[in-house]
Amino acid sequence: MNKFLTLLGYDPAKHSVKVEMLAGLTTFLTMSYILAVNPLILCETGMDKGAVFSATVIAAAIATMVMAFYAKMPFALASGMGINAFFAYTLVLVMGYTWQQALAAVLVEGIVFIILTFLRVREAIVKAIPINLRYSISVGIGLFIAFIGLKNGGIIVANDATMTALGPWNATTLIAVGGIILGSILLALNVRGALFYTILIMTIVGIPFGVTQIPENFTILSMPHSIEPIAFHIDFSRFLNLDIDYIIVVFTLLFMDLFDTLGTLIGAATGAGMADPKTGRIHNLNKALMADAVGTTIGALCGTSTVTTYVESTTGILEGGRTGLTSFTVGLLFLVSLFFSPIFLMIPSAATTSALFLVGVMMLRSIVHIDFIDFTEAMPSLVTILMMPFTASISEGIVMGLLAYVFVKLCTGRYKELSVVMYILAAFFVLKYMV
Repeated sequence: MNKFLTLLGYDPAKHSVKVEMLAGLTTFLTMSYILAVNPLILCETGMDKGAVFSATVIAAAIATMVMAFYAKMPFALASGMGINAFFAYTLVLVMGYTWQQALAAVLVEGIVFIILTFLRVREAIVKAIPINLRYSISVGIGLFIAFIGLKNGGIIVANDATMTALGPWNATTLIAVGGIILGSILLALNVRGALFYTILIMTIVGIPFGVTQIPENFTILSMPHSIEPIAFHIDFSRFLNLDIDYIIVVFTLLFMDLFDTLGTLIGAATGAGMADPKTGRIHNLNKALMADAVGTTIGALCGTSTVTTYVESTTGILEGGRTGLTSFTVGLLFLVSLFFSPIFLMIPSAATTSALFLVGVMMLRSIVHIDFIDFTEAMPSLVTILMMPFTASISEGIVMGLLAYVFVKLCTGRYKELSVVMYILAAFFVLKYMV
């Protein structure tokens, strides 16, 4: 037993098995809403909902186990919120790619991420992107996710005169609004697993109103759904045709995954005192990034969107989780959830509106770090933020924000603030719109 715990970075002189496992349970409860939300989002592309559930669980379990044994850190991973919306609503429903082609983009992104992590060149990529744009991307994605949540809950609807308007008040919208209010209250009270409990409660409330549909022969436990309908269904045709838009998609996925993961790892580790107080260096950071990259690659092969490190891991860390035993516990709980798919798959989209909306609220926190005094920083940041929900495309927001940044810096004579990589990216994006 002691040898096994040592493999997870556990030291009996410094850590407690009870604390580490409770921390893992806390993290799982906090992030388990993804098991309900991810199948609902990805099934919009035509993917089998049950298969997506199993793929989500398997990818999360494998990636988190890699984090436990290889990086020995208390972080959990699963299909990323925001990135899954980009996968379904932008790549497939807006840009017209098939879900098989979208999975190919995720797979290539994961492989590239593995190579970049192995070569330790991620620092150069991080330094190349202006800090204010990094924060803006997080804010823009937050707005986009919140918008999708409101739309899925019927709270806002399309309108020819004003583009969007309030939807009709009915049982569905009341469940959605009630979830947002309840989730906000639970989060404000620091209730662990607030999003999970909110989804569960609103699902139950929706039963008598017909919002939650209980299938015939419903059982709490079931054998896991097969991932055969979506696993290894990879279409590389867009790569073979050298589709420039498609290549930008891969870059966008890589960009989102890279900075989401770095932000989570650095922020959580620093806040928990896991970083070197003098240098800020985080032990095993590169191994943690490798776990993320491996998770994305495995996830694409199984049939799910980009796997990333979850900011909800901070809840477990705040409970005292410090080693791989915490993430190992999360991985085990994911595997157990495979047998409870009937519960997760009956959850209606109105019940998950709260998770989408409130995760969007959490992502808006980065806005306080944006420099709105310097106009050459403020204008591109706002372009990035607004273009994501207004164009229903995260990639368009990133592209337009980067172009605006380069343009305004050049025109104000502040070209020295631009890196060589930024010039290359700008030229690439201009070519994208010209072709």
